[in-house]
Amino acid sequence: MSLTPSSDSASFEGATAVVTHRVCEGKHGEYEQWIEEITPLVEATPGHLDSHIVRPVRGLSETYTIIIRFDTNAHLRDWMDSSTRARMIEKATPLLVTGDDFYVSSGLDFWFAPTGAQAQVPVRWKQCVVTWSAIYLLVLSVPYALSPVLQYLGISENRYISTLVLTGTVVFLMVYVVMPRYTKLIHRWLFS
Repeated sequence: MSLTPSSDSASFEGATAVVTHRVCEGKHGEYEQWIEEITPLVEATPGHLDSHIVRPVRGLSETYTIIIRFDTNAHLRDWMDSSTRARMIEKATPLLVTGDDFYVSSGLDFWFAPTGAQAQVPVRWKQCVVTWSAIYLLVLSVPYALSPVLQYLGISENRYISTLVLTGTVVFLMVYVVMPRYTKLIHRWLFS
């Protein structure tokens, strides 16, 4: 599959691929070995930030969801279009029911399975509660943590700059720190 950028060849910061593989019954062991083989290859790719594997729940699903994050769209595209990945997908194809399905995103939607992917999606009210609870805690704690720094820099009185710094910090923490770990921690509840 070829990856096409969402705008005129412009790179954007942060890019995520959500890959879904529906594994044939009885092939999970072989697929797990395949994951162990492909993981170091993707991790060695320039721009790789992190990867998360959401394994199927026995008796409910046969679908693995793999979330791969890169620093730029160009680096993600390099991996997705690489001959290494093509060779590995060819190797996995006999283990899959429907083949290689992926969705590329640069926004917040990688926290939950996207609409276009063939993966289980948590109900909207749970997505809302999870996002709200994470933002609530950050909005309470980040101003206290950054207040001394903003005062030291002399920008705490400027409402626009201090709000810019605070909201930027909250968004950074949500995308790179909180949500990847939080959704992994509550995965069972989120998808029940």
